[in-house]
Amino acid sequence: MLPIIDIENLGLDAGAHLLVKHGLLNVPPGDEIGVIGRCPGWEAQLSAWCRSQGHQFAVSKQDGRTVARVRRGEAEIGRWRGAMHTGHADPTVEGAVAGQAQACWGLAARGATVEAGSPAIHFRLDQKMEVWSDSAADLYKQAVAAQWNPDAVIDWDAPFELPDIVEDAVVQVLTYMIENEEAALIVPARFLGQLHPHFREVQALLAIQVADEARHIHVFTRRLRLKGREPALSTAGGQTSLKTLLDEPDFSITQFLLSVLGEGTFVSLLHFLHAHAPDPVTRQVARLAARDEARHVAFGMMHLMSRLEQEPQFRTRLANAVQSRNDALSGTSGLNEEVFDALILLAAGELTPTAIAAGYVRVQELMLDMAAGRQARLEKLGFGKETAQQLSALHTRNFM
Repeated sequence: MLPIIDIENLGLDAGAHLLVKHGLLNVPPGDEIGVIGRCPGWEAQLSAWCRSQGHQFAVSKQDGRTVARVRRGEAEIGRWRGAMHTGHADPTVEGAVAGQAQACWGLAARGATVEAGSPAIHFRLDQKMEVWSDSAADLYKQAVAAQWNPDAVIDWDAPFELPDIVEDAVVQVLTYMIENEEAALIVPARFLGQLHPHFREVQALLAIQVADEARHIHVFTRRLRLKGREPALSTAGGQTSLKTLLDEPDFSITQFLLSVLGEGTFVSLLHFLHAHAPDPVTRQVARLAARDEARHVAFGMMHLMSRLEQEPQFRTRLANAVQSRNDALSGTSGLNEEVFDALILLAAGELTPTAIAAGYVRVQELMLDMAAGRQARLEKLGFGKETAQQLSALHTRNFM
């Protein structure tokens, strides 16, 4: 029996096409439905709509009234002929994420059907291997859950008074950290505009990393100015070191230099400050920032492990990048003297020979801890122990 759709007094120019469209979904291509209505001119409207959608249209009489017979088209119809499929929204589904995202997919959500003729929007980072990590979605969820409000979780009113020389040391270290966090913000922000939206999990994770770094800059600056100080010294060598990160065009190499080596080293520095900072606010700020930075390191590691599994020879490019950066910075002095001295003073706690000696030893232990951490991460990426040790030693003395 022919299924009948009664559009009553509703015209196709007022939404009746939805009733017809959904009625056709209930029959296979090649089968018919009947349509009846009472709106003046509905038959002509339906005929025109059927032509635009690729359906056949005919009119017959049944029980004294006009019945339009609509036969569903055999193929994808109308405006969706030639439409493009873009994978699957769930990245765990096999084949969900394309090896190369197409420019003609534009800004469409992954898994959407994109109408033919949509404009091509070119994104430089459109290769899955160059940007992807299966862990990105989970790391994003962790990042969302771990966001913190500086006003709520830091006791800015905690009472403390430091000797001027110690407060100056805190300000110098934080000045140094702010410019490093600026680099850690700008690098993922730069890649965000180059990343195809098809890789939305990576896009979301980079965006929240940018937010993390902006918050770190805010809290470091707020602590720096807590006692009325202005930022201290910024050196040419430090700026030159960071510029090499901003100039690197390859996403994977930047993740390696910035996240795996640089931010990984910074995690050690933040733990050091949490342990040895002379006031409760600096200790709180360091602890919270270290938690965020560890997550950034985790993404860099997971992305590179994924790429190296598919392209083992890329390991050579990573090693060459460390050597090239070391060569480019050979004329700089590395960590500036003011920051190094400030770290010793913070670890010492006071300006006495015995305390300074202990502070110096603690900073040397920090350097060894940083090197050991870099070496461990390099070995996890598949570098041999000797090579990992050599590459760790080549990493910039400016930490980041």
